[in-house]
Amino acid sequence: MARLPRLCPVGIPQHIIQRGNNRQPCFASDEDLAAYASWLLKASKLYSVDVHAWVFMTNHVHLLVTPHKANAVSKMMQYVGRYYVRYFNYTYHRTGTLWEGRFKSCLVQEDEYLFCCYRYIELNPVRSKMVTHPADYRWSSYHANAMGVESKLRRPHPLYLNLGVNAGSREANYRGLFNAHIDSRMVDDIRGSLQKGLVLGDDYFKDAITELTGRRVREEKRGPKAKMR
Repeated sequence: MARLPRLCPVGIPQHIIQRGNNRQPCFASDEDLAAYASWLLKASKLYSVDVHAWVFMTNHVHLLVTPHKANAVSKMMQYVGRYYVRYFNYTYHRTGTLWEGRFKSCLVQEDEYLFCCYRYIELNPVRSKMVTHPADYRWSSYHANAMGVESKLRRPHPLYLNLGVNAGSREANYRGLFNAHIDSRMVDDIRGSLQKGLVLGDDYFKDAITELTGRRVREEKRGPKAKMR
């Protein structure tokens, strides 16, 4: 089955994941992670993409972004991939591909879904049992969003800014979001939408995206299999 073209409406958040080829490591040191973050910052500015949340794991990255130009996300990821792969191959005396095909992404409805993606991304090291709390993992946006650590990469989403009247209250209210677990059904929805390149949101949002883009955003239902004769 032919893969669907990417959805990239201007102004609508996207959740992105990119994995190392065969889930092999794509970061081997803090220097690698810093290099990736540096190129991501440059690319996000170059192509007008706001980066709201991120986590850089050993063999994959998660991003929550909002593009402000058409096809900006693809251009950003291509830029980062091109420069980072060149750096990684040179540093470790290797050749060939680093990433597992093209990155996966899905559109995210703001309302109740956006902060679930924030939390899903920043809790990744906890789910992987690398740390017991997101604050213990250096390479995520939790430090900027929840603790006020300065970051040139982060551009807060308007809903984040609405969490409080000042930085301190926003950070405290954001930390409070992590006091509750993400519902298991929501986790499944996030993973399924991301894996299939669909849309994370309610039926109203999906209908609006279909009308906007002219493309289906729901998984096609399979009919009953014909009986063998």
